[in-house]
Amino acid sequence: MPEVVLDDVRLHVEVDGDGEPVTVLAHGLTNSCRELAQLTPLVPGTKVRFCFRGHGHSSSPERGYRFVDFARDLEAVADEYSATNAFGTSLGAGAIANVLTRNPDRFDKLVLLLPAGLDREFRYKERMLRTAGLVDGKSAEQAIEVLLGDPERQASYIEYPFLRDLDREMLQNFNPVGVPRAIREVIEDRPMEDREQMRAVTAPTLIICREGDEIHPAEVGRILSEIMPNGELIMFQDGQEMYEAIPQLVLRVREFLLS
Repeated sequence: MPEVVLDDVRLHVEVDGDGEPVTVLAHGLTNSCRELAQLTPLVPGTKVRFCFRGHGHSSSPERGYRFVDFARDLEAVADEYSATNAFGTSLGAGAIANVLTRNPDRFDKLVLLLPAGLDREFRYKERMLRTAGLVDGKSAEQAIEVLLGDPERQASYIEYPFLRDLDREMLQNFNPVGVPRAIREVIEDRPMEDREQMRAVTAPTLIICREGDEIHPAEVGRILSEIMPNGELIMFQDGQEMYEAIPQLVLRVREFLLS
């Protein structure tokens, strides 16, 4: 598998498809480049998926897990493959935003799926620190089973049964060494210093959110869609509606990237 090497980390990369456009895909916290692997064949052009530092098959430095570090990973991969578009989920969306605060014209089109933060302190530190504690010292297989068996997740599976299989898919290639390090640093950080910086980003942007998500507040999407000159908000009422809309959502993303 190809790699992109920085001074402090080796980033695992996987490439799907060919031709234009070239889109870099940035996954969420605790996940890996496999996060969107089942959907990328349905999106046009070349799709460059990579694992952030401390995630998946990338290396896990002892420190260096702030948004500026994740943004550096993203930029390095995007530059290596001449990506013109960026698609980020949660942490990935935050890393994209961090890049844009310094280089607002870096990408032609943007998709921000479940953005989690702006310029304010992270609100659910204890919950995330608990996750880090659960997986410390575990093998990848043990960590996955511990996370899937966590009472909070089990409660969500009762309400949304589809989440169990989705979570197992998202946790493929879980990195039990790097993820706790990443959690403990990034929750003390924020993607940007001032949300007003996003006004300089003129690229067409799809912002996809859902109501009732504590980790990815719907309000973040609303604010971004108001601030970003060419932001378009797609809001779902809950996780079930969003899950059921995946086929239509993929078509919308495809049309957006081709337009």
